[in-house]
Amino acid sequence: MEKHSVGLATQILVMAIVISVILLFLGMGVLVLIHVWIVGRTLRNDVSSERRNAVERESLGSTSMSRDDIEKLPCFDFAAKAKGSSPAGDCAVCLEKFKAGERCRLLPSCNHSFHAECVDLWLLRAPVCPICRAVAAEEQGGAVDC
Repeated sequence: MEKHSVGLATQILVMAIVISVILLFLGMGVLVLIHVWIVGRTLRNDVSSERRNAVERESLGSTSMSRDDIEKLPCFDFAAKAKGSSPAGDCAVCLEKFKAGERCRLLPSCNHSFHAECVDLWLLRAPVCPICRAVAAEEQGGAVDC
């Protein structure tokens, strides 16, 4: 009788181990499927957002500005404010503070200012303000010497 109960206990233990291994692999398979679904969905969203961005860029016309157009944008030498006034500000392209005497450029459509060399490189790639995405086209007025 004891042999029979030991054999039965062994069979139950083996079946429990087999069922546990099967459930483990099924769980891992479900996790892999969920991962593949999430990655696939993310990739599809990235592709559709790239298409959306391309359409927005096309609606702006050119994807960059010419050097001549950039040179027509207003330019000025930065002058530091008096002590006790608000801090000067930063160039949103290079993230450096403006310093007295540095050559800066003003985008007339939104009145944002940047270091001239920083924003010139930006505008050669994208015809929009780095801060607000307004089209950086010249308003009325002639070129300002830089």
